[in-house]
Amino acid sequence: MKKILVINSGSSSLKFQLISMPAETILASGLVERIGMEDAKYSFESLKNKDTRVLKIKDHHQALELAAVFLLDIGSGVISSPKEIDAIGHRVVHGGKHFSDTTLITKEIKEKIHQLASLAPLHNPPNLVGIEVAEKIFPDAKQVAVFDTAFHQSIPEKAHRYAIPNELYEKEHIRLYGFHGTSHKYVSEKALTYLNNPNAKIVVLHLGNGCSATAINAGKSVDHSLGFGPLTGLVMGTRSGDIDPAIILYLMETKGYSYQEISNLLNKKSGMLGLTGFSDMREIQKGHEEGNPDCTIALEMNAYRIKKYIGAYAAAMNGLDALVFTAGIGENSSILREMVCSEMDFLGIELNPKKNNSKEKGIREIQTEGSRAKILIVPTNEELEIAKQSFKLIN
Repeated sequence: MKKILVINSGSSSLKFQLISMPAETILASGLVERIGMEDAKYSFESLKNKDTRVLKIKDHHQALELAAVFLLDIGSGVISSPKEIDAIGHRVVHGGKHFSDTTLITKEIKEKIHQLASLAPLHNPPNLVGIEVAEKIFPDAKQVAVFDTAFHQSIPEKAHRYAIPNELYEKEHIRLYGFHGTSHKYVSEKALTYLNNPNAKIVVLHLGNGCSATAINAGKSVDHSLGFGPLTGLVMGTRSGDIDPAIILYLMETKGYSYQEISNLLNKKSGMLGLTGFSDMREIQKGHEEGNPDCTIALEMNAYRIKKYIGAYAAAMNGLDALVFTAGIGENSSILREMVCSEMDFLGIELNPKKNNSKEKGIREIQTEGSRAKILIVPTNEELEIAKQSFKLIN
């Protein structure tokens, strides 16, 4: 038995799970939000106890120290010493072209993650902070990096290159890298096992605050909606998804927008937030039901963009055996699933409304009996996937 601590370190948050492998038993979990603020919040839960507090948490080091104290606490803890942690699996968003597999973290690996920060400035720096803090608090544990981009290294050159001068590809490594790979890998493996068809052609829709679609043929990622950075593709909570580059040039040339203003506009002020004033899908669905036209058109735009990617990926794979919904919105929004699957019978996609509105948990089918393609809801579990990959690496 090995105890694997999984850490997902964001720009202002830190999420963890302590998992016993290979039994896949969750011993403890927690989330620290609003790090650096006076009213930061942490919520921890173990097999013995729960603890939720609001207090000032100045940095990631303090956040992880609080998690360690909880894990070691006599009343709520599940370990008696930091030495009981065998490995720490870290989610690292951008591995560039260098990492196609999970890897043990060394000084050289940390330097490479640092060098790739320019490709994921909102993600790689806090990922690296999480690694460095964990090394200090759990010095005896093996540190493992699991890269979001790794699953998409199988995307062929014809799909991952952009039609720009060759030197930008060769020297600057500008290409499609893809993200949410840990989730897409976990969900696609679950789906293929459920379908009992390792060669199935499926499209996985990871729909949360960040959204992405992946074409997966026989378990391999062959195309993906997020590209050089996590901004393209589907409409997201605060990110625009696909946009005509001429708009960016127009705003810079005629309106004097700076790089930072463009970045904030497209990453933090666009998507569903820009269209409705809300980034939470529950608020948007409520607005739609109450007749708010902004919420209605936003949902229609969101679904329409998803449908275009489904069609494109079915064409790229020359077929579609299953459409898979996952992540917070994908698993819980029956309204968006219905809008996505409407008028898709040409591709063999026919939704069963009763099954779609069911509150059942776990993997389930929601298509009609006559639907040629399966429609599945498969809950994602990125932390478990990181634990599985870390466990496999250290054994």
